[in-house]
Amino acid sequence: MHIAWLGKKSPFCGNVTYGREITNALLDRGYRVTFLHFAQAEDTPEDHTAYEEVSLPFIFKSQILTIPSWRSGRLLFETLRKLKPDVVHASLILSPLDFKLPEICQELGIPLVATFHPAFDRKRRNLTSSTQHLTYQLYASCLAHYDRVIVFSQLQQDLLVKLGVPSSQVAVIPNGVDAAKYSPGPSRIKAELKARQLYLYQGRLAIEKNVESLLKGWRLAKMGSEDKLVIVGSGPIQASLRAFYPDSNIIWLGFVANEARRIEILRGADGFILPSLVEGLSLSLLEAMACGVACAATDAGADGEVLGQGAGIILDTQHVSTRLQTILTLFRDQPELRLLLGQKARERVLARYTLSKNITQLEKLYDQVVTLVGSHYYIGRGA
Repeated sequence: MHIAWLGKKSPFCGNVTYGREITNALLDRGYRVTFLHFAQAEDTPEDHTAYEEVSLPFIFKSQILTIPSWRSGRLLFETLRKLKPDVVHASLILSPLDFKLPEICQELGIPLVATFHPAFDRKRRNLTSSTQHLTYQLYASCLAHYDRVIVFSQLQQDLLVKLGVPSSQVAVIPNGVDAAKYSPGPSRIKAELKARQLYLYQGRLAIEKNVESLLKGWRLAKMGSEDKLVIVGSGPIQASLRAFYPDSNIIWLGFVANEARRIEILRGADGFILPSLVEGLSLSLLEAMACGVACAATDAGADGEVLGQGAGIILDTQHVSTRLQTILTLFRDQPELRLLLGQKARERVLARYTLSKNITQLEKLYDQVVTLVGSHYYIGRGA
């Protein structure tokens, strides 16, 4: 089967990681993959994958939004017409082109699958979560015209169905991680950073990630000078956070591109903290859990669902700093608790969130839409 994958390769974000992991796994299973993306050769990280690539012209792109050029729609149509893939899978990047895809694929008779990534908080407890809810409202009518829409949790499915997307068109296929690669193991990161205990945040440094509440909680907990909080990631508020929190036991590593290095950091962590105001299903959280790290995260998006029933500590998005003051102190003083939570976290990933299971579900979905759209196309031509 030939999959035309429409997604992102830069700038780095969860969507980029999702596209890389899924397409590489499809290649490993013998699929032909053509990757269509808004990135030029000079700003695309070097990789050694075996898929074909097609670059689409753009006016603007960021981690959140992509604005294609006026030629992109026509180029995409002509490319798909020549490629004749069995399925188009769009890892939606919040672009005006997302709204034209159903029309393009319907005209060409190609099944169209979308993965809908936007973060959310079903309780709409703050301005950020309300804004994200508007994104779901904006996209709902468009998503109803895709053959299948993949979301990461039952909560997302329920939200889209309430907004008018037929339930039969929404499939829940969670994010997954390679649990052999992301696994407990030795690490030298503590020795390198001279840390007695090491706590970790990994993700974008943006307002919706609520990292400042983690930093306030860290100060309130009065952790020792040899206990280190490591911040992995970059983003628009990185400079201001560093200026306000120059504490010697807060280590700012910036964006870490090397996967082996990120795994080493995870393996050495005593705790992983995710204080987001909105989320989808955090891949960084799943990676930490797979490495056997005790995790605490807010119940934004599906992260509370992932950590439920004892797989981690769930925080309300309100009063994060004071809650973390207690949790960090507890983690520091109770190594047995950290060990138990780390074991339960990995067990949860192995049971529900492995990349292998993710790909198997995706294969079944592809087969379904190829059969469905193929039969409709045949009937239409016969008429």
